[in-house]
Formats: sequence, C-alpha cells, structure tokens
Amino acid sequence: MTVPPTPRVSRMPALPLVWIVPIVALAVGGWMVFREFQNRGPEITIEFDEGKGIEPRKTTLIYLGVSVGTVTSVDLKEDLSGVIATLRLDKNAEGLAREGAQFWIVRPEIGLSGVRGLETLLTGARINSRPGKGEPATHFKGIEKAPSIENVEEGRAFVLQADRLGSMSPGAPVLYREVKVGVVETSKLSNDGASVLIRIRVKTPFVNLVRTNTRFWNAGGVSFKMSLLGAELKSTSLESLFSGGVAFATPDSSPLPPAAEDGATFILHQEMEKDWLKWRPRIEISPPDVAPEPSQPAGPLAPLAKP
Repeated sequence: MTVPPTPRVSRMPALPLVWIVPIVALAVGGWMVFREFQNRGPEITIEFDEGKGIEPRKTTLIYLGVSVGTVTSVDLKEDLSGVIATLRLDKNAEGLAREGAQFWIVRPEIGLSGVRGLETLLTGARINSRPGKGEPATHFKGIEKAPSIENVEEGRAFVLQADRLGSMSPGAPVLYREVKVGVVETSKLSNDGASVLIRIRVKTPFVNLVRTNTRFWNAGGVSFKMSLLGAELKSTSLESLFSGGVAFATPDSSPLPPAAEDGATFILHQEMEKDWLKWRPRIEISPPDVAPEPSQPAGPLAPLAKP
C-alpha cells in the first residue's frame, strides 16, 4: 500500500482574493497620478478685462491648433477691474511661459475679412497664444483681439502720421493699385498728442514699391462729391469700406529714389490727388523667397519723409 506524501505547510499568510481588485486599482491610480505630475507644466495667470465664456476645467489653451493647457480657475481681481485666469500648461508647452507671450480669448466673429472662431459656438470660448522670447514668466496681461498678422518680422514696417484715425483699425488692408500688399498693425497718439501715428507692414515681395517719395492716403469709407457735372462716388474695396485702409502710389521719376528704410515715417493724406493714379513707375518686385535685409522695429520718432 502506497503511503501519501506528507503535506507541506506554508507559513506565509494567504492573501484573500477580495484584496486583489483594490490593490490593482490602487496601482493603476498611482501610475496615473505619476504620469499626471510627469506631464504637468508650469502654472500661469493671465489678466483679462472680462472672462465671458471662460470655464474652469473646460476652457483650453491652444497653440498651433493643439491644446497645450487648461484653465483651472477664474477669479475677480481685488480691485474688480477684470479677471484673472489660472492655467496649467502641459509639460511640452512650458516654452510659452516667457516674457512677451501673447494670450487672447477666441470667440465667434463675423466680418468682411471672414468668419473666425465659429467652432466656439459648440465648444465654448478658448484661449489662443503666441510665444514670447524673453525670460521665463508666470503672469501675463491678455490682449483683446488676435494680433493682426502671424509673422511680425516679415516685410517692412512704416509709420504714417495723420490728423485723425478715422475708421482705421488693426488688420485693415494696405493697397497698391487696389492689390493688398500689407496690413495696418496698430495706432497710437503721438507723444505731443497733436497727431495719430499708424504703423503698417508691407509684405516682403512688395517692400520695394515704397520709396522715399511715396504718397499714402486714407482709402477707407466712401467719398461722395456733387458738382455741376454730376455726382461722383468713390470706394476702394468692400473690405476697406468698413475696416478702413491705406493706399499708396510712387511718382514717376528717373532715376527712382531709394527704397524706404524700415521704420520710415510718411504723411497720411486724407484724400488722394487725381495725378497720383496716373503714376506708372517700373519697380522690380522681390520674389517671395527673397527676403529684404533684416529690419529693426519701427519707432514712432523716425524722421518724417517729405510729402
């Protein structure tokens, strides 16, 4: 008769099966928390004049069409002059937290220049961004609208001096023979308050069209004149009709004056003279892949070009 083997007794305590599920859940939760902290970027605050549409844990920060952060809270400023939105950036977006960065709220906008932010009707407002190049920072002042152009270093900037601003607004077109060759960037009062300074930017291929003797005039709105010979109605383009615009022309002369330098200042005339439309100078336009010499930021105190 075969004798059965002697059973071996384990001295290790047995783990009840009921504890397996909680332990696995705890391990998964710990891993998720670890990944969250590993992918977490810096926390920043942005001041806005008002926080309509911003919702904590729902409104996202967008850069190049990709979500790179989330709003964690929105609070009133102590003096009740605006709101402060606190955002947590993703780890790979920490480069946005630098001095000079720009942030603005995107909401639905319909205008002659197109429809913008229409998708926010369904998703809610979002915050767009443009990186800065300064030192790391955590507090920023939001801007009201998106910057007028994406590449502010392209082309050349010029300053126009006018008696009044009129209907001119950022993003308004700059026209040459009714072809859009640039945009209006911004405007401000002169230091003595006697005039308005308007900065425009002409795109790279067309910078040579602006010479030292070029004439600029306000091309926005509608001009209506009545005389014995009849009525005359003028409007440059539908876009400039509402948002304002600038047009320019260069006199026929031989040899041609040199091209205007970046930051040169010109007089902005309220109306054009008929002779200006007859000018037909032959000016070579730079190919789009050939950039002009590196430019310096335009300043409002550059000397005025003679009209």
